[in-house]
Amino acid sequence: MRPVSKFADKVPYQLLRPIAQGGMGCVYEALQEGSDGFRKRVAIKIIRQEYSQLPLFRKNFIGEAQLVADLIHANIVQTYHLGHAHNQYYMVMEYVRGVNLEQFMLQHRALDKVLPWDLAAFVISRLSRALACAHDHCDANGKHLGIVHRDVSPKNIMLGESGDVKLTDFGIAKAFNLMYSKEGEIIAGRSDYLSPEQAHLEVTDPRADLFSCGVVLAEMLTGYNPFVGATPEESRDNICSMPLSDFEELLPKDGAKLKPILYKCLEREREKRYQSAKDLMVDLEKLLYAKGYGPTNEKLALYLKELYADGQAYVDDMSELPVSMALNPDKDE
Repeated sequence: MRPVSKFADKVPYQLLRPIAQGGMGCVYEALQEGSDGFRKRVAIKIIRQEYSQLPLFRKNFIGEAQLVADLIHANIVQTYHLGHAHNQYYMVMEYVRGVNLEQFMLQHRALDKVLPWDLAAFVISRLSRALACAHDHCDANGKHLGIVHRDVSPKNIMLGESGDVKLTDFGIAKAFNLMYSKEGEIIAGRSDYLSPEQAHLEVTDPRADLFSCGVVLAEMLTGYNPFVGATPEESRDNICSMPLSDFEELLPKDGAKLKPILYKCLEREREKRYQSAKDLMVDLEKLLYAKGYGPTNEKLALYLKELYADGQAYVDDMSELPVSMALNPDKDE
């Protein structure tokens, strides 16, 4: 048998329903179709035509795909393919049946329910594993890429129905020499989850993501984001200068033991903050499993099932968004 040096195939995708929408495009639940009735459920991020034509935006979208293509980790949403059809760029990704962390916390507020501290810490421990993978990632030649996510926020953290925690959307992430970045000129990320250095338009490093982890943890434990202001500018001012609340008074009784970890994440001086995602992960997991057992994917899955007892957890009401096409790469890839 002769060795195969190149193998090509055209894979059609059937769009099922929109599951998320943004100003630049939409994410769909879709079916990847193969021979003999093969089907695989995937998520497809499709960029609006007008943005697909803009060189800078196109460069960033392609950069995102290149950046995450080799980030293979259980806690990162996988990217399978970058394509172009109907004059639009699209990205094929792992489909996570579940909810994002923002939806998860809104459900707690709707039910007037407090999230157990150990599950909050479990989510951040898994998130820190994902960030450790991204922060430490090297290219095929062993060169450290210097990836910083820069948008760690509840909307970008997925909770799968099987209890998986997955980080997604590296759309504004940066890496050395790979993605276009205007650090020092523009603010990247949601204003109420930024690190102080992002708010000050300073160059970031992985420790910026760890501050954002602290904000997310505080929100899960107390039910609100302590830095949210009436405007984005006020939120950024709060992040940079607002005295930190005494979380010990706000935390659930058992959750008070998380206070040292929380305060270390939220140090405004980077040198006093956790220096790596691995350090944060170790401290969280030492606390969680000090007695030899602690929260698991299975425990989170059961909690999700009970939280959404009506079965509506994984169906977004976005039916007004049109599913207008099937992606067929044969058209113009």
